[in-house]
Amino acid sequence: MKKVLGFLILSLLLNSISYADSFRIGQKINNELKITRHFKIPLSSGDWEVVRRQTMSAWGIKQRIIGIVKLKNNEIVEMIEVYDGELRGKRISDIDQAINEIVFKNKYDGCYDRPEYYHLELFRKGRVHNCLIVRHWDTEKELYRPDDPEYKGVAWLYRNWISENSITFPKISLTSEHSYFSRHSGGNWYRVIYVMNPKLLSAPKNKYYGEENSEYHKFNIENYPNHKKIMNKWMSISSKRHIEFENYNKAKKTHKLNLNQFILDFDNVKKSRNDENITEQIIELNKLYKEGILTKEEFEKAKKKILN
Repeated sequence: MKKVLGFLILSLLLNSISYADSFRIGQKINNELKITRHFKIPLSSGDWEVVRRQTMSAWGIKQRIIGIVKLKNNEIVEMIEVYDGELRGKRISDIDQAINEIVFKNKYDGCYDRPEYYHLELFRKGRVHNCLIVRHWDTEKELYRPDDPEYKGVAWLYRNWISENSITFPKISLTSEHSYFSRHSGGNWYRVIYVMNPKLLSAPKNKYYGEENSEYHKFNIENYPNHKKIMNKWMSISSKRHIEFENYNKAKKTHKLNLNQFILDFDNVKKSRNDENITEQIIELNKLYKEGILTKEEFEKAKKKILN
């Protein structure tokens, strides 16, 4: 029974089964992707298109996957794929065991440390898991030569859409995966994968495109400081998204990841730089005043202008 349940869940995650009624292939979406009444993923401005939609229901288990893509000049710039599993049916213990095997015992991928991951943050206790994976993709490999042979069904869905519409894609993509499951929050399992073209972060060009050779690989990135800045920015964006993801899942405080350490506060950095600039200007004005070049009235007037 456990193997059958595991197969049902894994089949939807990896293969084309049937189609969800609430979305249709080719549908345009703006502003947000509404998964449930409470789970809504904000979208960057522009048109997003539904590329993948699947659903499956058996033994009280309801599952669906929605994949959407955003294009610019007919090139993929962003992708989001969401798995929504309502796993409150019968044989809960077997279902939980099947999830555990999929998440932690898949030899090709999963929520455990792997060489190709830039960073992994994980909380795991009993049947509860909360996982964030940040990494880069060799996009062509993921589409045409995925490590997991069972993933070829999913890769074909995207590859076929790309071919039919003459779409181009970045050779290297930045990705993050967010996964949370707990019986304490209703028994839904959500997994969200974000994919971004590094161009959107004004990233430097790549010279190396293989998964292991890429500048973004954690074993290479120290040699490429500009790429490291982009990856740290992606880590910050992904951390903010994961905090929102935890909130959508109503994750217990004890289940949450400590992600504040990875968040870059760009507003504060900008403010700090502005403050430093203001201080330097006032010091220079004061110097001119003491040297007699500026009168006290001129000094006060210029200082007031800087501070305002």
